[in-house]
Amino acid sequence: MTSSPRTSRPATARLAYRSVNPATGEVMAEFPTATDDEIRRALSAADEAFRAWRRRPIEERAVVVARVGHLFEERSEELAAIVTAEMGKPIAEARDEVAFCAEIFGYFAEQGPALAADQEITASGGGRAVIQRRPVGVLLGIMPWNYPYYQVARFAAPNLVAGNTIVLKHAESCPRSALALQQLMDDAGIPAGAYLNVFASHEAVADIIADPRVAGVSLTGSERAGAKVAEIAGRNLKKVVLELGGSDPYIVLDADDVVASAASAFATRMGNTGQACNSNKRMIVTAGIYDEFVAELTRQARALTPGDPAAGTPGTYGPLSSRAAAEGVAAQIRDAVAAGATLHAGGTLADGPGAYLAPAVLTGVTPAMAAYREELFGPVAVVYRVDSDEEALALANDTPYGLGGAVFSTDPARARKVAEELESGMANVNAAEAEGAGMPFGGVKRSGYGRELGPLGMDEFVNKRLLYVSD
Repeated sequence: MTSSPRTSRPATARLAYRSVNPATGEVMAEFPTATDDEIRRALSAADEAFRAWRRRPIEERAVVVARVGHLFEERSEELAAIVTAEMGKPIAEARDEVAFCAEIFGYFAEQGPALAADQEITASGGGRAVIQRRPVGVLLGIMPWNYPYYQVARFAAPNLVAGNTIVLKHAESCPRSALALQQLMDDAGIPAGAYLNVFASHEAVADIIADPRVAGVSLTGSERAGAKVAEIAGRNLKKVVLELGGSDPYIVLDADDVVASAASAFATRMGNTGQACNSNKRMIVTAGIYDEFVAELTRQARALTPGDPAAGTPGTYGPLSSRAAAEGVAAQIRDAVAAGATLHAGGTLADGPGAYLAPAVLTGVTPAMAAYREELFGPVAVVYRVDSDEEALALANDTPYGLGGAVFSTDPARARKVAEELESGMANVNAAEAEGAGMPFGGVKRSGYGRELGPLGMDEFVNKRLLYVSD
């Protein structure tokens, strides 16, 4: 439903779905946005599929969903190569992303029936009361480019098991990844219409949300996109899950081996070339180890050279998702330095069409600078010096975001005391994150609301119905 001739609402160059290799600037494929007629047919097909899919026993749905996970494993190399070419993810990380998707689909296939089972509660005045979890209908997923498979997996897997059907609007920059997912779902036996990729325009998204056949929408993306989607959904009384930006604190209170601690922090920050919502964008380090910590970060950054993300050569870094993205982060760095911040390494753009930005280490960022409040979505380690645990906590919470956070110390009780006070949806002690299909993911404040993955991921788009049977 994404490549037929246009019959209405023409696609624009800005909204056309284009697959561009960010390492070279090469346009690999381009697709028009879906027409109004194509979208109407997609919604009708998803609604019709829901009527049958919801009636199949959840155990049967789980078997089909399990096959999706198996196909992720079987097609690992093919899928990884697509995402590396399309958004520049280093090939080893692309393989890891595919493997995580297999885990997610496997988790919900195995655990979903129990997570959605009837829950008996005490009935006042006798009788029997049960909370039932029933599917709600067609769901719209609006997904980003930074994890083209994983973001879809954590939305689609629990909801397909629950009995909902999916209309998926992927990012305009990763159409090949979107089509590979559609093929995988089809080959796994997801019924026709139960998972549908649609290359919808931004304008069409508003119409889809407003359509009475759509029961809810999940978006992972920017604050601006989240606010617009939530406004439209609210006007139409639709349930929303939002996973938006983040500026996660990464607090290091002390360390036996400062060099190793800094190297670990840098490796975490470089994951996906710094393009992760829950990356450690603000490193908060106590004064006693700060200088050595910054020196090691600087050494790590300077040691890297640009490389082909498909080659996986040690000691290299890949491109950002696009030249425009790299230019945007470079501009943020320049603005911070112009306002008085110190750039210890990197921050320079490579010549040519590639989206290479040298990994940067930035200190001296103050509340008067835009970089203090903004999310730096790229390979930039921003480091703050603090003199106490209390100062570290105050700085950590001085942000409009509240996705995740981590606290490190040789004394776990000390680290936990600080972590308990983080204003975030996820808090970690002596670990950058708690990654796993069973670990709920989501934030508070301007990082959004709702949860994905784990037991909570099964509960977002279900009707938690009370069934009461009187004596």
